[in-house]
Amino acid sequence: MKHTILTLAAAAMLFTACGTKQETVNEEPIRNNVTTMDFKNVSERVNMGAKLYVTPQPALMIATYDAEGTPDVMMAAWGGQYEGNQVCFQLGSHQTTDNLRLTKAFTLSYADARTVAESDYFGIVSGRDVKDKVARAGFTCTKSEHVNAPIINEYPLAMECKVVEMIERGNGGAFVVGEIVNAVADPAILTDGKIDIKKLDPVAWDASSFNYLTLGDSVGKAWHSGKAIQ
Repeated sequence: MKHTILTLAAAAMLFTACGTKQETVNEEPIRNNVTTMDFKNVSERVNMGAKLYVTPQPALMIATYDAEGTPDVMMAAWGGQYEGNQVCFQLGSHQTTDNLRLTKAFTLSYADARTVAESDYFGIVSGRDVKDKVARAGFTCTKSEHVNAPIINEYPLAMECKVVEMIERGNGGAFVVGEIVNAVADPAILTDGKIDIKKLDPVAWDASSFNYLTLGDSVGKAWHSGKAIQ
């Protein structure tokens, strides 16, 4: 059950973690894609096989300290949020995985359109090979006041988390469940005291094309647009 939750939660995090203020939209039924695209019947569709990614996924930036207190950050895509204050993600064998076993703490941020190059670099380069990769990217950090983990200053939103469960895997990786104990947000990404997802400008990772995508405009209002069909 835990593995299913970890796999399916990925796309939800960009929206549930932020508590984004929704825009007011037209109450007419939103069917633009359904009516304008000529979809094929099921019998005419293309079989894609079992290896098909749920995409796009959030580009999550996980920051930790190693045994010497050196900050490290990596990008992870296989993750999301479930329940009100818990996050989860799957990692392979990384410096971050080792650090989580040691410190039981991390901060979680989003890659955004302003930091695509640096965020991708953090996903390419291992902290095992480049100990000062945070500094090499030109980034700085501040120690969290609530958990033993660094806050990357260049990411405007950080969730300070403690590890509540690690399910070890045979390849040196692990499923990680974390509890959010606090979140700090730069005032520049707030509107009326809430996270404004347009100001945050997070990117999503498209596993099909290996591209980073920004979010578009609102196409509906949650728990409201469907009332037009009732």
